Amino acid sequence: MALRVGVAGLRRGSVHVDTMGAHPDCELVAVCDVRPGVARRIAEEKGVPLDFEDYSELCAADLDAIVLATPGPVHVANTIEALEHDKHVLCEVPAAWRLEECWTLARAVEQSKCKYMLAENMNYVAYIQSYNAIVNAGTIGKPIYAEAEYVDDLRRIFHDWPDGLPGDSEKSVTWRAAMPPIYYCTHSLGPVLEILKTRCVTACGLHTGSNIGEGWGAIDMEVGIFTTASGAVVKIMNAFSVARRPGGHFFVIYGTEGYLESPRPGCDGPHRLYSEQTPNLRGPIEMPLQMAHPTRSPEMAASGRESYEYLTADAFVRCILNDTDPPIDVYRGLDYSAPGLCAHLSAEAGGEPVRVPDFRPSCSDAR
Repeated sequence: MALRVGVAGLRRGSVHVDTMGAHPDCELVAVCDVRPGVARRIAEEKGVPLDFEDYSELCAADLDAIVLATPGPVHVANTIEALEHDKHVLCEVPAAWRLEECWTLARAVEQSKCKYMLAENMNYVAYIQSYNAIVNAGTIGKPIYAEAEYVDDLRRIFHDWPDGLPGDSEKSVTWRAAMPPIYYCTHSLGPVLEILKTRCVTACGLHTGSNIGEGWGAIDMEVGIFTTASGAVVKIMNAFSVARRPGGHFFVIYGTEGYLESPRPGCDGPHRLYSEQTPNLRGPIEMPLQMAHPTRSPEMAASGRESYEYLTADAFVRCILNDTDPPIDVYRGLDYSAPGLCAHLSAEAGGEPVRVPDFRPSCSDAR
């Protein structure tokens, strides 16, 4: 039986409209966007039966699952409302916007009979999956340090870009401009934590303040340095109002016997692996890895989207149909999201360390 799916938030959600619409085990039956006329237009273009401008009406509709691509500040509220209507949830990043919300989200998922998965698509990027296999085969020894960055010039969407939040208008400053950049750490931290098989336990943060944003108050760049339960140290940098083009991702992982390193955004070149386990190796091995997978299934091709977008959606669909735990469940999603919230608290306190809670019910942090 096909899952009946609805998508909320049709800017980023357009990706999910395509991927869910192409999935053989899904029926895309509804789209929702609070901006007048947007959902109706998308529904007509894509042949979707139902369209809504009221999110509560979407939650009450005859659906099995909702994909949330709504603005970050309302992710927790939207998730809880969907769960209360017995809808499975695939939620875009980050999982929560305030540290207090993390406990609220975890307890709501525990009390629900539905699945919750964080839609961290970088975990499904081809080269990240290759890094995961290489590190966990022991090729670079024990991983002890990692750096990752996500930098992009998004000033074009810091104003005149209404998303339907209170106060939005065609001339207002958006929630993205007000967002501390490290809140959006999951595209960097998620893959690193998955490769290292650990979680953050303390966070220290620093930021540059606002120097570029033309009076919008946007923080230019923000850094989080984290200690992990495995003993490794991780540094994450995020920036979304800086003069860098093209933007993109960077990763490097150091182990006791070697390292893995991606090329910098906009810099042509291969990924590099050096391992002392290879006799007589005098320098790194170059690997022609990419974000997209070299082979695409017919369903991936039909979605018209990158393979990692489809694989993220497929992982969510599989956990529902097979009644298994989501690969990025609420606790893992909070492992990816909460350290950024803590790093910003640290930055606002001059870099003082902040403990990162564990939201699992078996942990003493759980409320």
